[in-house]
Amino acid sequence: MRDYKAISHFKGLNTLRFIAAFLVVIHHAESLRKDHELKHLKDFGLFENGQHAVSFFFVLSGFLITYLLLKEREKRNDISVKQFYLKRVFRIWPLYFLMVIIGAIIQPFFIEWFHIPYKMPYTIGETWYYFLFFVPGMVNFFFGSNLLEPLWSIGVEEIFYLIWAPLFKWLKKHVLKLLLGVIAFKLILIGINSYMYLHPVLSYLIRIHQFEAMAIGGLGAYGVFHYGSRINNLLIYRIPFQVFFYGLILVFILFGANIEWNIWTFLFDHPMVAPLIQNGLFLYLIIGVSVVDRNLFTLENRFFSYLGEISYGIYMFHLLILSQVIELLKGVVSGSGIFWESVFYYGVSIPLIIVVCMLSKHTLEAYFEKRKQRVLQGMKEG
Repeated sequence: MRDYKAISHFKGLNTLRFIAAFLVVIHHAESLRKDHELKHLKDFGLFENGQHAVSFFFVLSGFLITYLLLKEREKRNDISVKQFYLKRVFRIWPLYFLMVIIGAIIQPFFIEWFHIPYKMPYTIGETWYYFLFFVPGMVNFFFGSNLLEPLWSIGVEEIFYLIWAPLFKWLKKHVLKLLLGVIAFKLILIGINSYMYLHPVLSYLIRIHQFEAMAIGGLGAYGVFHYGSRINNLLIYRIPFQVFFYGLILVFILFGANIEWNIWTFLFDHPMVAPLIQNGLFLYLIIGVSVVDRNLFTLENRFFSYLGEISYGIYMFHLLILSQVIELLKGVVSGSGIFWESVFYYGVSIPLIIVVCMLSKHTLEAYFEKRKQRVLQGMKEG
């Protein structure tokens, strides 16, 4: 019998990571085309999923991190907060600070050096503390769209990681209450933010810190860990229900932004209902793909799994590359029609993003992965 308390690999999740990262890429790609007054596809729902894809990442992060913490506590009867932090630091910080250096130091230097007709929306002197203390979302709030705009979600993740492991360590027997409490508290904040006036900064921080999405993912991990053997027998994972829910997710991704129907708007746009429905569907997908034996489809594919492994790099580097390719698009094939412009735009940018991320994975990220293993091994031996 499968041991649901000792799962080392959740099948298909790397492919889902790549799909989510790809949705972010095409969202920003079409936003750039629109901002540069080029023909674009932004009016189609498929290209309006950037925020939804980030919410998916939050649910997935909550699911995996919570499961790993439950698994560690089961094995060791304790949680090493220090090791947890070190693993996150070695995984996240190298690319995060590399992007900060590129976007806040190197890019302004080249703009000035080559007299490029572009004015940076901020200086490093105005923003360094936001980046250093992992609140890059405030740069977006105060200075608008910029090359480092995607970093806001990394800051949210870091704050989540900062508090999650200690809470698990201290609230050993109350994890379920913790997860439900986080969801309830965040919904209260969303309600206050929706129906009362709050300072714009506070309102913005409430919106971007989607801890309810992470807690919903955590609920899924709690269910898999403690009741995994029952999941395959759940009514909602029988084939007719899978067809319905997966079909609903597909419609949401492909056409959601174009649907004007009161019930749909209530379910997917209402500030207090949408987080539960949307993130609940994402969790349904995560568990179905990775845990359910008789799922309608499997996403355990070597090629897409590898792309999922470099999805963090895709998320971090894509806007930098897209912003350069858009200049080529304007100068090379602009005016040739949206079809050929799209072929050129994506035919150049997607392979370039993948190549850059592959290089990053096998150089910078590989170096810090080795350093992490040495440090953790030293801690065990010590």
